[in-house]
Amino acid sequence: MREFVPLDAASWPLFEQLFGPGGVQGGCWCAFFRLTGPDFKAAGRDGRKAHVRGEAESGVPLGLLAVVDGEPLGWVAVSPKPDNPRLARSPVAASAEPGNVWAVTCFYVDRRGRRRGLAAELLHAAVEYAAERGADVVEGYAVAAGDRPPADLYHGTLGLFTRADFEVVERRGVARALVRRKIASAG
Repeated sequence: MREFVPLDAASWPLFEQLFGPGGVQGGCWCAFFRLTGPDFKAAGRDGRKAHVRGEAESGVPLGLLAVVDGEPLGWVAVSPKPDNPRLARSPVAASAEPGNVWAVTCFYVDRRGRRRGLAAELLHAAVEYAAERGADVVEGYAVAAGDRPPADLYHGTLGLFTRADFEVVERRGVARALVRRKIASAG
């Protein structure tokens, strides 16, 4: 059984289990986009973990965990774009899209969960999660897969996004693209 669980105080132990003691990607704890550059560096691994935990406990939307048969195997960071201050300064992510824009900034799938379609399911769940919370648009910052190691694909591949009905808004450099999916209004 697969379920997609928002990160909050109750699901924090699953997030901690998935990310392990090191916090994945050099102790990021998925705080990279949520903190400014100087704040991220100053916080260190423990401070980044504490920051994300504090946000989770306060109910701030952060993302979804993929739980398969009771085991956390995947993560997608999805939240309102303004909650991610680094995006405004990023040459890949900067955009002037009006409305309630949500950003998919990061995927992590444990090696035990890979090659099962989990990333695609996480992206689908992320779009639904954002839509349920009033998003007009969901953006991603896709990577052209090419000859890249898996660790470089944490933003999600271009194919992953386009198969989920995201449109390429603009290629940004050789390996990156701003992608966007508009949410159909209920009215």
